[in-house]
Amino acid sequence: MIPAGFTYVRAGSVEQALAELAWHGRDVRLLAGGHSLLPAMKLRRVEPGVLVDIGRLRELAYVRLDGEQVVVGPLTTHRTLERDPLVAEHVPLLAAAARRIGDPQVRNRGTIGGSLAHADPAADLAAAVLALDGVLVARGPSGVRDIPAAEFFTGVRTSALAADELLVEIRLRAATGLGYAFEKFSRRALDWAVVGVAAQARPEGRTAVALIGMGQTPLRAGEVEEALAAGVPAAEASALAARGCAPADNAVASAAYRSHLAEVLVGRALAAL
Repeated sequence: MIPAGFTYVRAGSVEQALAELAWHGRDVRLLAGGHSLLPAMKLRRVEPGVLVDIGRLRELAYVRLDGEQVVVGPLTTHRTLERDPLVAEHVPLLAAAARRIGDPQVRNRGTIGGSLAHADPAADLAAAVLALDGVLVARGPSGVRDIPAAEFFTGVRTSALAADELLVEIRLRAATGLGYAFEKFSRRALDWAVVGVAAQARPEGRTAVALIGMGQTPLRAGEVEEALAAGVPAAEASALAARGCAPADNAVASAAYRSHLAEVLVGRALAAL
């Protein structure tokens, strides 16, 4: 499959990337690792007139601690997330999710920013960032703004990022020494998740549970979280996993099967905490 024609621009700085976004508006897409965008372009689900390559902006690839937060640059690769010692110590759920993405080639090229900005409802890292109460930092002509992960995903492959904004940072609450689990079911090892679950114990005693493949966006399993907070046993709370969800009913899996998977996977994740 061949993408539609486009103009290629390689950005030499964040400022140049922002200028290109402002100039071309919704006709432009940013290219980072390319493992979400390029397949979509080949299928002509996305047909940008201008492709701005930000893949060489190394200042956007980092992991560091800032107080009680782990701060991740958007061009940090999945492979780095798998191996980084700060991630392993303070937000190991992120490493667990990154480890389940595609194959080594995908993990060495794909970036967390590209994955989140692509906003696929079955993206593994989206579930982890949701369960970690992440905040996504966007920069545009009006300055910098924080977008809670719970408000970032707005529809199938659409997000709260404005057309002239660039995702410049992901901030995650540290969960050092706390229980976590990532569970995923896919038809083949390299496939997107049919359904996936990220669960994270929080310092204040609650448990965050996020789902992928269960709606138009990655989402929190609100009824499961409320039941756990009320003291309902995990085995019973997991039965509420599909409540409030509207999973797709298509050739990959029926809605009923996805709902069943959600219950099973949430049960496994909670048992592993």
